[in-house]
Amino acid sequence: MTFDSKKITTHIIWLILSIVAIVYFLPRSEEETLTYEENRPWNHAMLRAPFEIYIYPDTAEVIDSLNKAFTPICQRNVITLDSLIGNLAKNPIIRQLVSDKILAQYEKGVVDNDLYSKIESGQLNTIRILDGKILKKIPTDNLVSPRKLYLMIDSLIQDSISRKIIKEANLQQHLTPNITVSEEISKQAYNNDLARATAPIGIIMQNERIIDRGEIVTHKLYRILNTYENMLKQQAPESSRSEWFKLLGNSLYVLILITLLYLYLQNFCRASIYHKGNLLFILLIISIFAIFATFASTLFVSGIYLVPFVIIPIVILVFFDARTALFCHIIEIMICASFAPLPLEFIIVEFCAGAVAVFSLKELSKRSQLLRTALLVFIAYSISYISIEFLLNGTLSESVLRILGFIAINSVLTSFAYILMFVIEKVFGFISVVSLVELSDINNPILRELSEQCPGTFQHSLAVSNLVADAVGRIGGNVQLVRAGALYHDIGKLNNPAFFTENQRGVNPHDSLDPIKSAEIVINHVHDGIKRAGKAKLPKVLHDFISQHHGCGKAKYFYITYCQNHPNEIVDEAPFTYPGPNPNTKETSVLMMADAVEAASRSMSDHSIASITTLVNRIIDTQIEEGLHNDSPISFRDIKVIKEAFINRVSTMYHSRIVYPSEATSATSQQQTLKL
Repeated sequence: MTFDSKKITTHIIWLILSIVAIVYFLPRSEEETLTYEENRPWNHAMLRAPFEIYIYPDTAEVIDSLNKAFTPICQRNVITLDSLIGNLAKNPIIRQLVSDKILAQYEKGVVDNDLYSKIESGQLNTIRILDGKILKKIPTDNLVSPRKLYLMIDSLIQDSISRKIIKEANLQQHLTPNITVSEEISKQAYNNDLARATAPIGIIMQNERIIDRGEIVTHKLYRILNTYENMLKQQAPESSRSEWFKLLGNSLYVLILITLLYLYLQNFCRASIYHKGNLLFILLIISIFAIFATFASTLFVSGIYLVPFVIIPIVILVFFDARTALFCHIIEIMICASFAPLPLEFIIVEFCAGAVAVFSLKELSKRSQLLRTALLVFIAYSISYISIEFLLNGTLSESVLRILGFIAINSVLTSFAYILMFVIEKVFGFISVVSLVELSDINNPILRELSEQCPGTFQHSLAVSNLVADAVGRIGGNVQLVRAGALYHDIGKLNNPAFFTENQRGVNPHDSLDPIKSAEIVINHVHDGIKRAGKAKLPKVLHDFISQHHGCGKAKYFYITYCQNHPNEIVDEAPFTYPGPNPNTKETSVLMMADAVEAASRSMSDHSIASITTLVNRIIDTQIEEGLHNDSPISFRDIKVIKEAFINRVSTMYHSRIVYPSEATSATSQQQTLKL
């Protein structure tokens, strides 16, 4: 099989674009210097300090503790008695009574309402008072607010006249706090306490071991590693050359994996990747899921487990084959493992889930199969993840529930792969087995019309469908595809049913036509079939069976008839030649063979094995000699298997039956028996 340079150039462009897209969205190496989680084992090599690392306490814990323990610093204000009770001077008895109580309490301290509410709630057991340059700490048991002091005074006055005097003097408004919080001094003290509390509590000397492979990342080690990374970023020189090397590393890594994928496709799916947009589809789905995974990893811790990678092998299995599906899945998880938190764990878990998906589906023919596969994928994810946890940690870490939740969401998303398959069918013109099963239903409007308007052609199509499905199944082709293709390959005959032998009832309209005109009508059933397929919105892949089932062969009956009628004339073969193209897949090649064999077998009078074998060999060998299968990937071994399948199937179709005795003969025999 030969391929033009234009397609190869297109493939190279697609490969480059996919690599650029993936590398562009990959997390930069400086952002992923180390991957670790608290209470999980350290999966890197031993880490030693390249410089002195100061160990700091947890800032959040320090601030929380300081907020609870910090006592504000207050100042005592000088307040005169006259400013408090000056309006009570007219009543010396009340003045004396009130003065003693007020002076006694102000000696202990009166604070503002906000401070008193904290004292009353038990948040402040002591406060600090700055007396000159001396800072004293006093208990808050005897401190009251102005309102509390007023209530205390009010409780001492019993008679109504004295109460009226106090009320008219507006004593409550004159009582003000003499101990107030100094915001400036308290803030300065708070900052000093915070600085002392957040000071380094230890130091790791240069070249001292920080952590070794397999050790659990404790809370303390987690803070040390965070400090190490921050110091590393501050001390690392901002070198553009270093950034280019990091980018080059990512590019080479992705280039190697995408190249391996292309080499696999070249060696094992060579014809497939040169067919329409197959390669573009594979590169596109791998790139999209890789980019999606980078965003999920950025947004959530271990968010990469939210990404339903299993959809990749499921979709590729539906449109290609199981081996390609599994290989593409491996390439995808290898790309994403470069930024996964725990690469080894990620690779094992995703590989197990993808393998289970491929093995459980085999051939997707019902939507319900996806639900079963999603459940099996969840089980595979869970078992493999928990087993890795036990293997690495010896126990289940605190993050297990979160990861299992992500996996559950992942599995639910996997069950929606059918929607993605529908979109792919519309965008790329692919066709799934589910769609093929639906199209093979003989109640489909176009097939029902064929059975009513062209009953002979319909029976021929059914026979070819059975014949070709048996052969294609033996050579490893797509049975469901070729079965559907055989049912629709002759729908163009609906335009002129009577001009085809299988639909005629004694009258042959070709008898009154010139062979060239007859050939034109017969050959046009291919073009008419393509038009009908387009009008019925049949998938593009079925159009190939319609256009290629005769290839560039000839309408031989009319060609030979014309040659016999014009013995001394150089005959132009063009009017008798089908437009093609020739078959370019195994399935279309086998359909061409089956179509000719089934049609020819109907005109045989001798249906012995020898006659059928001669017929099959002659028809297929003639097609090969005429070069009709040169563009197909079919092999000599395939042809041998196809011939055997055709011979067995045609022999079964025309097998001889035992002769039953007639009723008369049977009656005569009975009479003779009675006489005896």
